[in-house]
Amino acid sequence: MKTKELLIGACLCILSACNMPGKGTGLDVYEALDYCNDQVERTLTELKGTDGTIDYTMMPRNIMDSLNVWHCRKATKDEWCSGFWPGVLWYDYEYTGKAAIKEQAEKFTEPLKFLSQIPAYDHDLGFLIFCSYGNGYRLTNNPEYKQVILDTADSLATLFRPRVGTILSWPRNIEMFGGHNTIMDNMINLEMLFWAAKNGGNPYLADIAVSHADKTMKYQFRPDYTSYHVAVYDTLTGDFIKGVTHQGYADNTMWARGQAWAIYGYTVVYRETLDPRYLDFVQKVTDVYLQRLPEDYVPYWDFDDPGIPNAPRDASAACITASALLELSTYLPANKGSEYKDAAIKMLASLSSDQYQCGKSKPAFLLHSTGHLPGNSEIDAAIIYADYYYIEALIRLKNLIENKAVI
Repeated sequence: MKTKELLIGACLCILSACNMPGKGTGLDVYEALDYCNDQVERTLTELKGTDGTIDYTMMPRNIMDSLNVWHCRKATKDEWCSGFWPGVLWYDYEYTGKAAIKEQAEKFTEPLKFLSQIPAYDHDLGFLIFCSYGNGYRLTNNPEYKQVILDTADSLATLFRPRVGTILSWPRNIEMFGGHNTIMDNMINLEMLFWAAKNGGNPYLADIAVSHADKTMKYQFRPDYTSYHVAVYDTLTGDFIKGVTHQGYADNTMWARGQAWAIYGYTVVYRETLDPRYLDFVQKVTDVYLQRLPEDYVPYWDFDDPGIPNAPRDASAACITASALLELSTYLPANKGSEYKDAAIKMLASLSSDQYQCGKSKPAFLLHSTGHLPGNSEIDAAIIYADYYYIEALIRLKNLIENKAVI
């Protein structure tokens, strides 16, 4: 990139604190973003059929450890990861400015429009639409994209239950734990509700987001600020029944990606409300995560798995957390902000090393994510949402280096 030569000195200076223990090398954010672009273009080439065309309804989802091509899934109402690949393309376009990448981002985004036109089938509409259409609108100001976001926010709002005060998770499977289920992942949906409320949607959407954040903050964390994956509430009274796990090791353990969703989600809630309660809370949720990380700052899939150090890692949790910490660092006094920024850089330095990057072995960005270990699904795999938050974090770090807004 033409800015790389001008900024590389400042980059190396800022990133000097990110040297990995025993490695003696730092992180070059531009080199990492160039790598992402190479992998994106490689993926686009490999997605072409024998006739040279691409099926834009088929989204890259994962590459298992023993394989070297993307397993793609059709963009349907029950495929929660479909928004991440279009989001990766939008971030790559933001970095490269390549018209060809923009065209591909538009074509992969379009198949998700139907989600704005049907009743909410599942709770993951923020992932699906804000990662795709949200980034698309941010970069193009396409009014059609804005309308899709607004309509989808209204659809998501139908899953909110005022008596409980949270958005219902898994509406198609409410029997799983016998009540109104709310999973920590749902915190990521709130950004779309806040955005819609500020951009022509119903102001009540922000009230829903605040209610969800408050109820989750009150009941979905233990006294030590580790989180439950699932909070189960009484459907009739709204009372909290129990905290359990679905994807973690056990009900009383800290599932890495769940804690990462919490860090990311409450960073967004603070940004949108400027309520100091959330800024104080997210630091406590973050600190317990950072205190228990292994040396390379990439967590095991669950911090309490008794198989550690032989348990699988979860690079996706590191990507989510790194991205959140780069934003969170900008809201804090210098010392605390630097602590969080430095931690994020250490995470990205590890993720950008040969140990975690796919390199030539696969067209994805990163190895060693864990999707759903108890379900024996996507264990030690390349997973698309890890790639999404990795490139998002790199873009945010680049913006910090260049003294631009993080978001």
